[in-house]
Amino acid sequence: MSDWNQQIIDEFRANEGKVGGMFEGASMVLLTHTGAKSGTQRVAPLVYTKDGDRYVIAASKGGADTNPDWYHNLVANPKVTLEIGTEKFEATAKVVEDRAERDRLYAGMVAHMPGFADYETKTERLIPVFVLER
Repeated sequence: MSDWNQQIIDEFRANEGKVGGMFEGASMVLLTHTGAKSGTQRVAPLVYTKDGDRYVIAASKGGADTNPDWYHNLVANPKVTLEIGTEKFEATAKVVEDRAERDRLYAGMVAHMPGFADYETKTERLIPVFVLER
C-alpha cells in the first residue's frame, strides 16, 4: 500500500471518517477487500456516492488506462468490509453491467466530485462502476 493511501486511511480513522486535502468534503469510504491472488486483506480509501441504500464507487484510478488492483480483487472476492464515518459493516460488491445504469451512477460521482469527469477524458477504457450492498 502506498504511503499516500496510508496517510488518508490514518487521517480517516483519526477523524471519524473525515479527511482534508483534495478529498475535503467528499464522502469517503475505507474498502477492505481480499486479494484475488494473494488472499491478503487490503484497504483502499475511495470516494463514494449513494443510490438509495446502495453505495457506489468507481474504478477510476485517476483516469489511468488500467483498472486499479482492487477492481480485480472485488470481481474475484465480492465480500468486502466498508468503513464510513465510525461505522463498519459487511457488504457485497457488484460491477454494474447495464450501460445506462453505469452512466447514471457515474454521473452521480461527477456531480459529487467533478474531477471524475476528467478521469473519463484521460482514458479510452470505460471506467467500471460498482454498487456495494449490505
